[in-house]
Amino acid sequence: MAPPAPKRRHAERAVGIVVSLVALGGVVWWALKQQAPTFPGDTGGWALIAAAVALYAAETLARGWRWHVILRHAGIQHQRRDAVGVTVVGYMGNTVLPARGGEVLRILIMGDRSGARRREVLGTIVPERLLDAAALALLFALITVLGAQKTSIGPVVAITAAVLAALGGIALYVYHRLRGAGHFEDFAARIRPVARGSRLLVTPWGAGLLLLTCGVWIAEGLTLTLIADALDVSLSWPEAFATVVLASFFSLIPAAPGFVGTLDAAVLFGLKAADVTGSAALSVLLMYRFVVFVPITIFGLILLLTRYGGFAMLRSAERTADEGGVGEDPGVDVAEDLAGSAPRTPGRV
Repeated sequence: MAPPAPKRRHAERAVGIVVSLVALGGVVWWALKQQAPTFPGDTGGWALIAAAVALYAAETLARGWRWHVILRHAGIQHQRRDAVGVTVVGYMGNTVLPARGGEVLRILIMGDRSGARRREVLGTIVPERLLDAAALALLFALITVLGAQKTSIGPVVAITAAVLAALGGIALYVYHRLRGAGHFEDFAARIRPVARGSRLLVTPWGAGLLLLTCGVWIAEGLTLTLIADALDVSLSWPEAFATVVLASFFSLIPAAPGFVGTLDAAVLFGLKAADVTGSAALSVLLMYRFVVFVPITIFGLILLLTRYGGFAMLRSAERTADEGGVGEDPGVDVAEDLAGSAPRTPGRV
């Protein structure tokens, strides 16, 4: 018998803290043996950092608009500005709440703003994860065909993505065959209430959102490339893209808020594979963390305080996560696991 949800959540949090402490300890031990990190030394360098922040903001707007389209096709009445604003608040939630806390925050706020049931809002997050996974698979396939990926980390991430995609395809095929034979009735009944938002993926709108998602991931790699250029570090887009994706895969590992330790280890590993080591790698990591987490957390906090319920909503999200669910029935736990089982951009929900 599965452990009660609250106990499972507390166990996940404890494991995440331990994993983060171990990973962070390794990163700090390594960093203390390097020369001091450097920062952009001129106006041009800081201009590139500003461009990276602006590009990351554009990616956030694109992801917020994507969620707006998914919500609309799921029949959830809402305002477009709320889809974008709540997305930003969710990113902020990931820096201060335990694993998937940002998702819980999004679900609670959008549920209140739209009047939709929480499980219906959760059902719109699942297609976001599926679109991200599909976009990564397509981009890696394209890079492989064009022969543009020369780093040693590229094949590692590409093979990992291919294996996960193959296993997912096999599992889906087996599931459909067994469902046709009358099995998994209970599972289908549990997941059905949150599946409405995923129907969009088999429409022309779904194809358009997939292209948009590919553009967002391309921009993710460009963001890291701009940061490296600002520090006079040579890092090509394929190398940056592979590093960002590796960090996203590491986001699946239970960790403390903000992916402390796990994100840092992934970025350093990816940079090392791209022959960026020592003080240069440490400098890129610190500026990457600044660009990805600091501005979005500040703006998300401002939106939370001025528009979306303030700290009371933040406490409610943490309490809801601790209690083991965001919806009204057990099917939410299944959908929540699906939503958390695909690669995520660092800082993303």
